[in-house]
Amino acid sequence: MASIESVTLEVADPSAVRRFYTDAFGLDSQVRLRASEAPTTGFRGFTLSLTVSQPADVNGLIGAALDAGASPLKPVTKSLWGYGGVVQAPDGTIWKVATSAKKDTGPATRKIDEIVLLLGAADVAASKRFYLDRGLAVAKSFGRKYVEFATGSSPVKLALYGRRALAKDAGVSPDGTGSHRLVIGSDIGSFADPDGFAWETASR
Repeated sequence: MASIESVTLEVADPSAVRRFYTDAFGLDSQVRLRASEAPTTGFRGFTLSLTVSQPADVNGLIGAALDAGASPLKPVTKSLWGYGGVVQAPDGTIWKVATSAKKDTGPATRKIDEIVLLLGAADVAASKRFYLDRGLAVAKSFGRKYVEFATGSSPVKLALYGRRALAKDAGVSPDGTGSHRLVIGSDIGSFADPDGFAWETASR
């Protein structure tokens, strides 16, 4: 089964950004940083989601992110599917923190249950076929709208969503040009997908 070992964010100042991710989310090995000045504007076509166990954990992580310098995109709120909010990190990466639970079952923690990388696809069905051809297996699929891949015990899960729908979910305009500023490290080789997302062989 394909495995995603890490995501690398390309940022202008890795040391400053590393402090943000440590202080805000306690992330270390799953999110790597690499210096880059590649031109990029607007929506970069992806979001990262942190799934947690209860609303108190959402509040704690969103609060820590805002204290560490993130900008609010969508305030924390209840919805049909649960509870969550969206922020933009100082490097421009969009993060959603959410839980399917409606009530707290204990004190707040900083434990993250899952990290999910959502790639915005111009054509979800075409991108799905591309990844199936590279050995990924589908875990969930909702027509041409959303696909989640089975990546076993990988530290990062992968899903595809329509680009415009993903931008709407994040609370931003879908417009954007230039580099995605993202590289996915895995055991399935080095390539670029139909939407230009770069993959490389992960170094452990």
